[in-house]
Amino acid sequence: MKRNQFRGFTVSINRTSLKKLIVMTIIGMMALFIFTGMLTSFEPGYGLASNQVHEWANGIKGEDFLHVMGMENKLFTQALPEGSEPPSLSNLAFQVATSINPDDPRSLLGRELPGFALYDGQIIVAGDGMDYTTLPVESAPPMDVIMAEREATKESLAKLEEMEKEAKQSQGTTDGRKVVHIIHSHNTESFLPELETNVPNEAFHRQINITLVGEKLAQELEKRGIGVEVEERDVQANLVERGWQYNQSYDASRAFVKEAMENNSDLEFFFDLHRDTIPREKTTVTINGEEYARTVFVVGGNYENYEHNMQLAKELHALLEKHYPGLSRGVIFKDGRLTNGKFNQDLSKNSVLIEMGGIYNTLEETNRSAEVMAEVFSEYYFETRTE
Repeated sequence: MKRNQFRGFTVSINRTSLKKLIVMTIIGMMALFIFTGMLTSFEPGYGLASNQVHEWANGIKGEDFLHVMGMENKLFTQALPEGSEPPSLSNLAFQVATSINPDDPRSLLGRELPGFALYDGQIIVAGDGMDYTTLPVESAPPMDVIMAEREATKESLAKLEEMEKEAKQSQGTTDGRKVVHIIHSHNTESFLPELETNVPNEAFHRQINITLVGEKLAQELEKRGIGVEVEERDVQANLVERGWQYNQSYDASRAFVKEAMENNSDLEFFFDLHRDTIPREKTTVTINGEEYARTVFVVGGNYENYEHNMQLAKELHALLEKHYPGLSRGVIFKDGRLTNGKFNQDLSKNSVLIEMGGIYNTLEETNRSAEVMAEVFSEYYFETRTE
């Protein structure tokens, strides 16, 4: 041991300990360089990419990150909601390593049971009867089944003619500006009572489909002073032309939405209308003696600032509950790897996907709901303009 004496105090240096420290530092640096080199030398597809790190972290709540950062800087904890508890580090490590949330068994079952991943959405606001067994389900039969020609009932064809006449009579408003854009990414989705079939996977039609509900919503909005632009192009036909699959519907409709935004800077709100596939008793409600197709709002989370669209969905749900209790099934949040998770909502902070009824509802029932939706949205729209 070497002893160096300075004025006022003595410093003792253990040469053996110093050597160990130097050796460990050198070994640690070498290990770091070797590990970094291994990560960057793998062939494409085998290395650790930034998107993989993003996927690992995607399922971790923001609150958990704040707790971790709060260990170093207590200021971060001030942003935490009251009563927020720090995460279990063992659970957090297990979740990052396996992508399985110990508090949600669906994260395991979704990998093991075919089709179970369809129920990975989160219920943000639960309407009457909404639980994880009644989440919206997107049906995706083969494209040849979707595009096949089917017979519609005579009553449905008569309704089509009547709606076409009404569409010609509707007038644009909001000082001549079109401020709402309506699109149907799954535009051939239809309703069994309107078709000459009772097979759920055949609930598709080129004319009698969800686009008629969009037209009805547009007409009712314009009656209330809100100008609307409805996308008339056939998204599913565009898929066929491109040789794409059904799960690429939002990629096809995305080009249409972006084009609409470029051509019309007045557009503020974007609605993508769909219909669900679950049983009739879950998608139908009777209000004042009349049957309505129930709605559900879907918000994706695979993009930044989804909170804006979430807030819009929550407020529309609240207005529906206020005026027509039971009509809205609630607000659903979908994110992660097993869903589109964007639904083109990243293009606007006022965008939401709306499920209007299901395959067992009639056009009459869904049109009633479209009228109610127009009533509720017009209240929301004009109230926000006066604030």
